[in-house]
This record gives sequence, structure tokens and C-alpha cells, in this order.
Amino acid sequence: MSEQQQKPLQMNQENSSLGKVEIAPEVIEVIAGIAASEVEGVSQMRGNFASGVAERLGKKNHGKGIKVDLAEEGIVVDVYCFINFGVSIPNVAQQIQDNIRQALINMTALDVDEVNIHVVGIQFETQKDESDYDQEI
Repeated sequence: MSEQQQKPLQMNQENSSLGKVEIAPEVIEVIAGIAASEVEGVSQMRGNFASGVAERLGKKNHGKGIKVDLAEEGIVVDVYCFINFGVSIPNVAQQIQDNIRQALINMTALDVDEVNIHVVGIQFETQKDESDYDQEI
């Protein structure tokens, strides 16, 4: 992680005399990850080997498949996901962008400059287990 990405964001609160509010980039990753996963047609988010092992052990990683870049121009969110077979990729990508943008505005009052969607795979329908076939017979 770059030094720029690790710094927390400070929210603009002109009328607040109570103190400042800072939001860590990891929080933005989690919010964006949950918002992307909620979209119909998204099969799963891309993770690495370590996140796959952690999920098998019961630890859910909501920030996987999300990369947040805090640049001078603003906030850039990159989403890496698998899409279900048979859905319209442009429509699903647009819904992911809209859902992430709305969730970040509602929860953090931060407006993102870009939400880039990277479709890294297609998830085909899973085949029935052999036990399902045995039950049908």
C-alpha cells in the first residue's frame, strides 16, 4: 500500500466545533465491497489465496476485490468481480457503479470521482451435486 493510500480522509465539517472526523481507506473498501456484492448479477469479488483460506475458516473479508486510490484529483475506486453467466455486463457494471457511489455518499458524505469496474471472470451455473441426483431418483 502506498503512503498516500494509508492516510485517513478528513471530512469537511465547517460548522462542527466538536472535533474532526477521519475515515480510513479500509472503511471505504468495505463499504464499496458490500455495495458491489449486493448487486444482482455479481457472482463474487476477486480475492487472493489468503482471503480464500480465511473465508473457508469463517472470516468474511468484505473489502476483497476493491482497491481505493486517494489521489490529488479525488477518490478512485477499482472493483474486480466475477459476473454471472447470462446477465448484461454493461447493465450490471452500471448498477455496481451507482450502488457504490450512493452507499459512499450516504454513509460517509464523500463523493468519488471514478468507480472503475473490472470483470475478471464469468461464473457459470453450478452443477448439481451427486447427492441431489440421488434424492431425485
